[in-house]
Amino acid sequence: MTDQTHSPDLTSWVKSANGHADFPIQNLPLGIFSVGTEGPRAGTAIGDKVLDLWAVAELGLLPRADVVPLEDPTLNAFFALPKETRVAFRARLSELLSDEQYRDQVEPLLHDAADCTLHLPARIGDYTDFYVGIHHAMNIGKQFRPDNPLLPNYKYVPIGYHGRASSVRVSGESVVRPLGQRKAPDEDVPTRGPSRRLDYELELGVWIGPGNDLGHPIDIADAGDHVAGFGLLNDWSARDLQGWEYQPLGPFLAKNFHSTVSPWVVTAEAMDPFRKRQAPRPEGDPAPLDYLHDADDQARGSLALELDTFLLTAKMREAGDAPHRLSKSAAEHMYWTVAQIVTHHASNGCDLRPGDLLGTGTISGSDEESLGSLMEISQGGKTPITLPNGETRSFLEDGDEIILKATARADGAVPIGFGECRAVVMPARA
Repeated sequence: MTDQTHSPDLTSWVKSANGHADFPIQNLPLGIFSVGTEGPRAGTAIGDKVLDLWAVAELGLLPRADVVPLEDPTLNAFFALPKETRVAFRARLSELLSDEQYRDQVEPLLHDAADCTLHLPARIGDYTDFYVGIHHAMNIGKQFRPDNPLLPNYKYVPIGYHGRASSVRVSGESVVRPLGQRKAPDEDVPTRGPSRRLDYELELGVWIGPGNDLGHPIDIADAGDHVAGFGLLNDWSARDLQGWEYQPLGPFLAKNFHSTVSPWVVTAEAMDPFRKRQAPRPEGDPAPLDYLHDADDQARGSLALELDTFLLTAKMREAGDAPHRLSKSAAEHMYWTVAQIVTHHASNGCDLRPGDLLGTGTISGSDEESLGSLMEISQGGKTPITLPNGETRSFLEDGDEIILKATARADGAVPIGFGECRAVVMPARA
């Protein structure tokens, strides 16, 4: 499934790309950027530069079929293209940035990344959050149901809920502490006020490609063709609001106030070298139902992707301290594959559309160093963590900044990164 664009021997005439931790030429992620007073448009990250794709298209250097989508200040139209068209686009883009014969034409269309403003990659019509991190599900379940942490449906059906697309924001935009009803176990009645238990969630974002028509499910063998790319997602959670409101219907105000996504979309094609076998289910677990099982998906449906979470407090920022690593997890801890959640979402005939966003749910590992939320790290607030500067945290305080990062690694492949997904917590607004 790999091609010349993934070759470890491939280099770019954009010197900063060679050996770049996130954006070597083997990556070529897509995003929406602007510079100065010029309007948002499509670009690709290459080293410490951003290439203006519409300007490249105007020179006639990209296939004609790809030019019209690049006029849109979102990636929705590009996501809608068939997979084979996206593959050809990637191959041409790789050629333009590696072959010296194009340098004189293309180099003037590069911008310093530091001078660029990055925007939300797509108009998100719908956002759905899943719950595929089994270790997270177990850890949270133990806090409420010690004897039966997983509900009986978890290993049969990919659990998810419909989130709020309107409040998804790009990395760098601050998150305002939400107000809401909360009721502690020792309180007789609820009160309304700022969340006291604000938390982050380390997730992988999945951007939908062409999608399906209403009433026409997606076969799991074809599900990969409907994934345009990946990013990082922090689905902020107000745990105290959630504990009071989630029964009987599930997440509402505790989850819909803000979700942060990384600006660069690492394409599905860029991730081809980093696909790996899905971890076998533990002995005694039920096999997926037929519509969720595909031999090829089981053979290469997982991702060799490292996921890191860092915390930078206001006090650390003022002192010039480096962010503190809270955890190091990995996408291999997902109980359900990306193809399975796409297939299940459309299995009842629900139509998925280009630019829709799916969240995997919190991805935690099996040990204390790989937990994807403070709810788990502090055991619901019972065991606060102590930071290197002496500060303690059970949940997030105003001025705290959460930074998510991801790196794909595999033998024989050049590592590629996702860039950052970060946001600072601001005080609640009355």
